[in-house]
Amino acid sequence: MTRSILAGICLPISVALLFLAGCSVAETQVVPRNGNCSAPPAATKNAPAWDGWGADGANTRFQDARTAGLTRQGIPKLKLKWAFGFPGATEASTQPTIFGGRVFVGSRDGTVYSLDARTGCMYWMYKATAQLRAPIVIGDRGPVAYFGDMQAYMYAVDANTGALKWKTRVGEHPYAAVAGAPKLDAGRLYVPVSGGNEEAAAGIASFVCCTSRGSIVALDAESGKQVWKAYTIRDAATVTGKNAAGRQIWGPSGAGVWSSPTLDLQRRAIYVGTGVNYTDPPTSTSDAVLAFDMDSGRLLWTIQFTANDRFNYACFAVAASSRNEGNCPKNPGPNIGIGAPPILRSLGNSRRLLIVGAKSGVVHALDPDREGKSVWETRIGSGGSIMGGIMWGGASDDRGLAYFPVSDWDAAKPEAGGGLVALRIATGEKVWSMLSPKPSCLGVSGCSAAQPGPATVIPDVVFAGSLDGHLRAYDTARGSVIWDFDTVQEFQTANGVQAHGGSINRSGPTVARGMLYASSGYSQMPALHGNVLLAFSVDGK
Repeated sequence: MTRSILAGICLPISVALLFLAGCSVAETQVVPRNGNCSAPPAATKNAPAWDGWGADGANTRFQDARTAGLTRQGIPKLKLKWAFGFPGATEASTQPTIFGGRVFVGSRDGTVYSLDARTGCMYWMYKATAQLRAPIVIGDRGPVAYFGDMQAYMYAVDANTGALKWKTRVGEHPYAAVAGAPKLDAGRLYVPVSGGNEEAAAGIASFVCCTSRGSIVALDAESGKQVWKAYTIRDAATVTGKNAAGRQIWGPSGAGVWSSPTLDLQRRAIYVGTGVNYTDPPTSTSDAVLAFDMDSGRLLWTIQFTANDRFNYACFAVAASSRNEGNCPKNPGPNIGIGAPPILRSLGNSRRLLIVGAKSGVVHALDPDREGKSVWETRIGSGGSIMGGIMWGGASDDRGLAYFPVSDWDAAKPEAGGGLVALRIATGEKVWSMLSPKPSCLGVSGCSAAQPGPATVIPDVVFAGSLDGHLRAYDTARGSVIWDFDTVQEFQTANGVQAHGGSINRSGPTVARGMLYASSGYSQMPALHGNVLLAFSVDGK
């Protein structure tokens, strides 16, 4: 039996392959031995080179040629320019943000770092209350860095100095968490909230499950004060019965928002994908795309992909033993909710589409101008409960294509799964499909060909990582691999911290001003541990 820390309380966990996120972290800072910048300049107020999750409000994860500063011809010449080690960490899966010549990145121990984009030296560090999963968002008024942690605290700090401006909790539930990056528009922050920590705690039979529900919270960016809050489940949970251990069961619950919202300024709408219900009764807003009014938080429409998908971590034990001694709902669902944010793209002639990938392995296209009406569906993976199908999303370029990595992780067959698929946005037609190469690390615990992390695209090139630690660049025309870097190795770091690469999961690479950045190392579920942020440039210059 293992023990994990959840929300500051030591809890026993007896379910295989479980992890508990959102751990409290010590308030003392772990300071790198060296690597501080000698003369820190102010972060310039020009537009961020890569902001937050998707680089834009539409979550396209696309950088144009000018902003990217990299070309198809230069990609095979990419070489490591610098590395930064996260002290004492076994995971580095938070995506870096690039702004004003700096890199802003969070860590599992709750530390935010401001680094020089060209050298990796450190300007400042700030310690949050809990683990950071989501990328940082920069507002150019100040400038200010905004980020959330896995205990649902949102922070605003001075991007030049790291000084705290405000801190507020956006989820009243004790297990609420901010796992996705907020969006910033016109002085307002839109923050996604999940109850993922409760889903994990539900694996304990004595735990009273479950009362959390997902939400979107709008904050005033200047003060941190709440403007409005909209829940993904309309009604609060009530007692629905008891589990086999005699503990009360509550519902409905779940439908958390795990990823960054997508902004539609034309319709003044916010689009989010939701996860599963944790308990009965099921709702129509789980495993769904929801549209909210940006100004009021009013729910505009809902499109559900998988009905009756009720699942929590107790269900893993049921699958292993066929006995339900805890909080797993009777006849649970397949656990194939939406972890990826929708991508909003215009096709010309005033036609627009929302492109959404799910753990089912299916990519959906919805019409945002017709209340989410389905336009097409294309299956690109087999899907599954644990890291199945499309986990964290894809990318879309300005040439009418979308690119989705496929996870389809299989513990029994680590060489299986993985791949990258290009789809034509207008029709859902597969343009090409490229399977992951056979991992060179087979036989090592945590090695897998699966590709759960998101893609990133620039003109003619799409980037994606995998659980075997490889970061690859693909030609967008045919899907051929034109560059491949194995991150599973030791690195000399700018800050003198011992660092090693590992699995690439949850975050994707970011590209800006002639540099490619990627975090390497994952410690939740079977994976290759690591603690390094890597920066590449053409010929390492």
